[in-house]
Amino acid sequence: MTNPEQMIADFEARMAESQRKAERMVGEIEAVSVSARSKDGQIGVKVDHAGNLIGLEIGLGVRDKPDLAEEILGTVKTAQSKLAAAMQAGVTDPVGPEVMHQLVSRLEQAFPPPEPEGFTAPPSPRDEGDRFVPEEERQLPPAPKPPKPPEPPRAPRPSSDDGRDDDYFSDGDYLR
Repeated sequence: MTNPEQMIADFEARMAESQRKAERMVGEIEAVSVSARSKDGQIGVKVDHAGNLIGLEIGLGVRDKPDLAEEILGTVKTAQSKLAAAMQAGVTDPVGPEVMHQLVSRLEQAFPPPEPEGFTAPPSPRDEGDRFVPEEERQLPPAPKPPKPPEPPRAPRPSSDDGRDDDYFSDGDYLR
């Protein structure tokens, strides 16, 4: 039988080693960043390990472009889509292959590659009902519903002159 103190010491040593590996992996993950440039090279972006924009360069020639924001966002998406590959290359000593697979999988889901230029996305399922409606009719807001006409007032209930109650059970017999 093994010594319980030795078992605890071995367990604590393995835990300390796992902790050091995890801290080293976190440091390597946090050091990963990706840069990308627009097609014309006038816009440069840098994103960190989480996909957050941490650097932006805008050339003088494109500052007045009307679609500058869209071009910047497209360049950011391009950089973000490269994070999974950069993570695999940048993290040299993962805690385990399952952890690396999970991390890369989540990055690929969160930051898919951008659509090719000129690509139009298919309609969303909620637009399916409008598939065969002309475009100009889709843009119109729904017509307001006409207000309901007021209900006519009810005629007052006739009262008996003799003071007798003429309801169902007034005489004690409901089958009169």
